[in-house]
Amino acid sequence: MTKKNIKTIGLQPWVQADDTQAVIQAICGDLRGAEAPLRFVGGCVRNALLGHDINDIDLATPLTPDEVTERLEKAGLKAIPTGIEHGTVTAVANHKPFEITTLREDVETDGRRAVVAFTSDWAVDASRRDFTMNALYAAPDGTVYDDVGGLADLEHNRVRFIGDPAQRITEDALRILRFFRIHA
Repeated sequence: MTKKNIKTIGLQPWVQADDTQAVIQAICGDLRGAEAPLRFVGGCVRNALLGHDINDIDLATPLTPDEVTERLEKAGLKAIPTGIEHGTVTAVANHKPFEITTLREDVETDGRRAVVAFTSDWAVDASRRDFTMNALYAAPDGTVYDDVGGLADLEHNRVRFIGDPAQRITEDALRILRFFRIHA
């Protein structure tokens, strides 16, 4: 694993949107930086860094799915257990969905689905993802965290698997298709 890099994307319009702010407030309260228990992850961070449109917003958290659900419902937001066995709860704010997934590590995989264990370690979660550019996290204040070299890969226009490519593909064969889709 590479040394952690940190930069900022600033306060993006999609982060400042009322629906996004409702989710952030429900989960984080007043915490917005490194101490926030919620970070944007994957395509929305990658696309923000590249200046591309943001199509969907995925988030990661060290909170358990039950804690996420409790916080969302307390704030009056809908919580849907869309992939609860993998730690995913979909928050709905102003009719817009936000997938919030508990940090995890893969314990066992069958080539498509994984048995997971929840963790509170952002670096462990990053290391199980597919590509370095999809393992970038951004706190609600715009600070971007990179544990696997995704910033350098974006800068050099590289699509690179995290760790051993053969292992990543063995864990989930659909990563081959995602590789070509992103590379294109």
